[in-house]
Amino acid sequence: MKVLRNYIALVLLAFTLFFAGFSQSQAEVAEYVIDAGHSQVIFKVKHLAISTVTGRFDTFEGTYKLDSEDISNSSVETVIKAASINTNETDRDDHLRSNDFLDVEKYPNITFKSKSIKKGKGNEFQIVGDLTIHGVTKEVTLDATFEGHVASDPWGKERTAFIADTKISRKDYGMTWNKVLEAGGLVVGDEIKITLEVEGIRKK
Repeated sequence: MKVLRNYIALVLLAFTLFFAGFSQSQAEVAEYVIDAGHSQVIFKVKHLAISTVTGRFDTFEGTYKLDSEDISNSSVETVIKAASINTNETDRDDHLRSNDFLDVEKYPNITFKSKSIKKGKGNEFQIVGDLTIHGVTKEVTLDATFEGHVASDPWGKERTAFIADTKISRKDYGMTWNKVLEAGGLVVGDEIKITLEVEGIRKK
C-alpha cells in the first residue's frame, strides 16, 4: 500500500508540475488590439512604368497575439475596408473602388488571417497567411520585423509594434483592368508592394 501511495503521489506531482508549466507558457501569450491611429496600411504600384503611385487604406481594424518566448504561438488577423482606399486623387480613387478594380460594393472587406509565424534572424520573422481581396483568397508571406515594446505609455497602456512587407500580383486577385500605351508598356503595373506598419495596445 505504501508503494501505491507513493506512486499516486508522484503521478499527482507530475500532473501539478505539467499544468503549472502549461499555465505559465500560456500566460506569455499577450493579445493586442491594433491602434489604427498609430498604424498604416500602405501600397505602391507602378504608373506608366516610369513612376510609382503610393496609396493607403484609411479604415481598418484587427488583433494579434504575441508570444515573446515562442513566436510560432503568435497570430494576427485584420479587416480593411476596401472603400477607404486613398491615393490623394479623387477620380483615381473612384476608379479603384469600381468593378474594374476592388469592386467595393460587392467586396467591401479585404482580410488577412495568419496560418503560421516563423522566427528569423534577430527581430525578424515571417508571417504566412491567407489574404482575401476582391473575393479571391491567396496564401502570402509577409517579411516582418519586431519594432519594439513599451511596458507602459503615458496613459498606462502596454504597446508593441512591427512592420511587415509583401508583394502580390493584382491579376491573381482578378483585377485585370489596364490600358496599353502607344509606345508600349501598361498604364498600371501588375505588382503591388504592401507595407503594414502596426502598433498594438495590449488587451487587459
